[in-house]
Amino acid sequence: MQRTRRAARQLLVPLVPLVMVAAVTAACGGDDDEGDEDALAGDAPTTATSAAADTEDGGATEVVAVDYHFDGLPESIEAGTTLTMRNDSEQEVHEFVAFAIPPEETRSVDELVALPEGELFASIPGEPALVLVAPPGEEAMAIFGDGTLTPGRYLVACAIPTGADPDEFMRQAQASDGPPDVPGGPPHFTAGMYAELNVS
Repeated sequence: MQRTRRAARQLLVPLVPLVMVAAVTAACGGDDDEGDEDALAGDAPTTATSAAADTEDGGATEVVAVDYHFDGLPESIEAGTTLTMRNDSEQEVHEFVAFAIPPEETRSVDELVALPEGELFASIPGEPALVLVAPPGEEAMAIFGDGTLTPGRYLVACAIPTGADPDEFMRQAQASDGPPDVPGGPPHFTAGMYAELNVS
């Protein structure tokens, strides 16, 4: 159990340093990725649905991970709602990582993701509250947390490198004490796979 918690912590360490890549990618967008430029604009509708969760305390909400956003993720849910994730991608492994945003932090998630590394660390300190990971076409497994979140505001993101080999990523995630070291491109959140979630 201790090894699992330590591995989960280390699995998510790459999220914050890779925020620097988000800013570079947004500024330098490639010619062959014109479709990604709209996602990098940070429009809220591309990262999450705008409807509130239609669940009661103790209900469940399934989030669907696609390339590169979360479908079915409401703007808000009630505490006690169990979050699950299904990965509908045919090629990419996806994760759902929720970081609690301190109450005194009033900036939007778009603003937070654009911060330099040091400022982002200071803005969302501590471990993630929930981590779900799923290979292509499968249901997610919980790497950290039980699927529920306490009241508050959360940054939800997927930091897996674009094009990472799903089998190798999952093998390392399950067997290693460190973060998976799998080659790939920029993390998925740089293409718009992040959102804000409010839990009441």
